Amino acid sequence: LVELVESGGGSVQAGGSLTLSCTGSGYTDGAYCMGWFRQVPGKEREGLAHIYSSRVSKLAYYADSVKGRFMISRDNKNTLYLQMNNLELGDTGMYYCAADPSPIGSGTYCSTFKYYTYGQGTQVTVAS
Repeated sequence: LVELVESGGGSVQAGGSLTLSCTGSGYTDGAYCMGWFRQVPGKEREGLAHIYSSRVSKLAYYADSVKGRFMISRDNKNTLYLQMNNLELGDTGMYYCAADPSPIGSGTYCSTFKYYTYGQGTQVTVAS
């Protein structure tokens, strides 16, 4: 059973940068779909960036709203990151990471993948 804990949220001015971390436990040696989501009150959770992480590849996918500004990555110690640059007011929200095993996949596949395991979230506030 995978457990996830996000950290790194906070307040930042528009144009600034933040890096979110998602520390996971309970991973096996298999491949996983992993992703970052954002939710604001009154709206559905939005998938921002996804990565298919296996021994041989890490294939990423980005939503148009963050492409070129955000980067998802995973280190060798089971931590998932979201590097966020050039933050905009519309990036404000609660950010969640998610991860579940998947024997097949790619970044694009993981963008439509049904995740079941999420962290508790970390708040990001972008101010003008």
